[in-house]
Amino acid sequence: MILFNPKNHVRKYPDEKSRQIMVKTIEFFEKKGLKAIKKDWHEKKWNYDFVEFLKENQVFATLMTPSGYGAPDSRWDTYRNCEFSEITGFYGVTYWYTWQVSMLGLCPIWNGTNEEVKHKTAKLLQEGGVFAFGLSEKEHGADIYSSDMMLYPQPDGTFKANGDKYYIGNGNEAALVATFAKLADSGEYVFFVVDSKHKNYECVRNVVNEQNYVAEFALHDYPITQADITERGPKAWDDMLNTINVCKFNLGWGAIGLCTHALYESIDHAANRNLFGKYVTDFPHIKRLLTDAYCRLVAMKLFSERAADYMRSAGETDRRYLLYNPMVKMKVTREGEDVMNILHDVIAAKGFENEPFFEIAKHELPMLPKLEGTVHVNMALIVKFMANYFFNPAAYPEVPRRDDPMNDAFLFKQGPTKGLGKIQFHDYNLAYNSVDLPNVNIFKEQINLFKKFLMEAGPNKEQATDIDYLLALGEVLTLVAYGQLIIESRKFFPVEDALLEEIFDFMVRDFSKFALGIHLKPSNSDKQKELSLKIIKTPLPNPERFDKIWKEQVYSLKGTYKMRDQN
Repeated sequence: MILFNPKNHVRKYPDEKSRQIMVKTIEFFEKKGLKAIKKDWHEKKWNYDFVEFLKENQVFATLMTPSGYGAPDSRWDTYRNCEFSEITGFYGVTYWYTWQVSMLGLCPIWNGTNEEVKHKTAKLLQEGGVFAFGLSEKEHGADIYSSDMMLYPQPDGTFKANGDKYYIGNGNEAALVATFAKLADSGEYVFFVVDSKHKNYECVRNVVNEQNYVAEFALHDYPITQADITERGPKAWDDMLNTINVCKFNLGWGAIGLCTHALYESIDHAANRNLFGKYVTDFPHIKRLLTDAYCRLVAMKLFSERAADYMRSAGETDRRYLLYNPMVKMKVTREGEDVMNILHDVIAAKGFENEPFFEIAKHELPMLPKLEGTVHVNMALIVKFMANYFFNPAAYPEVPRRDDPMNDAFLFKQGPTKGLGKIQFHDYNLAYNSVDLPNVNIFKEQINLFKKFLMEAGPNKEQATDIDYLLALGEVLTLVAYGQLIIESRKFFPVEDALLEEIFDFMVRDFSKFALGIHLKPSNSDKQKELSLKIIKTPLPNPERFDKIWKEQVYSLKGTYKMRDQN
């Protein structure tokens, strides 16, 4: 099965420890049950029971300690980290978030050159610690250049840290908070670690009205020695950006988990509800909505799985993952919003009730596109790749399926974060030309028309500096790369022609929507209006194909998953 189902979790793992972690995590939540999960959520009770489970089973220590620092079976393995992100997301953002922000807090440590801190961190992981990433500040938000957190040098060679950080997950309980700051005398960037239980660390408050604890904290003359500093200078800046690059990948997996749980619940509700003498799933518009939601969710999963392969295979001469990674954060989470909105149209008023899981999913999913950099920040990054992606491909060896039990060491030795515009990609036509299906062919025609638009009526000088115009173009680049990796995933997942065609049914529609967005830009020339309008196409319907997917893959999910003590 492509979608996760706790009742039928038959995925193969390369080692027993990995399998046990996933199985025991599922068992923890299934034993806890929906009523207890909802009670904690309504009461905004932080997940101390889950953190205790993680400690007892050495989950974080195994999954987030690179090889050489912890137990023999510990490694940083993106494949199994994605699995864990999906599973925790399936049961709610609270549990996923404790994992996600711990990963953010750990990456600057593993990226740094301070071996003493690394070994200390490995020990704290084994003791069950969670971690935090002290980056953003209330006054500056995403403007990370303007940090007011300062390290003040002292005559004895130590430092005093003063300043505050804002929107810091796990800031209430973190064993270590990796904190980004500047040196007061030189202005150079620095990373250091602090203990949330230290007397000079003030946890001011939880800044959100959620079950998650997202802290505001302040340091008051917090004593820092060289042993607490993980990095300084330009590399501290690079470590910060590389941390975000690695960890924002998890947001798409959180969305996949939430949407999958909501899909099971929505199908069961609709299939068992009789209105006007018919079951809700007999209505044609409900069949269309549920099939669309299913196809979008499967596409989210296929793309993210393949993007993980590129992340694990990255190296000094292959940084293609820096396009696909922000897409998992931005594109997949926004697709998740679309899926959730579609499902809410199916489940309707039931989605507001306080007993179903859907209430959690609908409330929490919109958070994900807005964390770890907004959609617009990530799209601005993606636009830098447009010229090379469409017009300057390079030859690369084919990237295999990367579910092997390897430590992803390159993620912590990536080096400088400059030169994104020089990164090249393999020819996307290799994937698209491997498929000869009606809707995929319409999509390929749209790609060629978009390239014609860029070549004959590309952005003028003013439009090239207009972020609103560039974002509209970026939507199309994102969609083309999205379809490319979905097709590549067919080698590893059971995606029959009928399912791929239903996926590209919505892909053609989305391409047309984005082309219309470009067409309506007020700064367009007549030529730009003419060429952008030609991109708009209609997918080719096929009732037999639709019915096949509906019956065999969508409606067949009825009754396949229900959480313990769910009404």
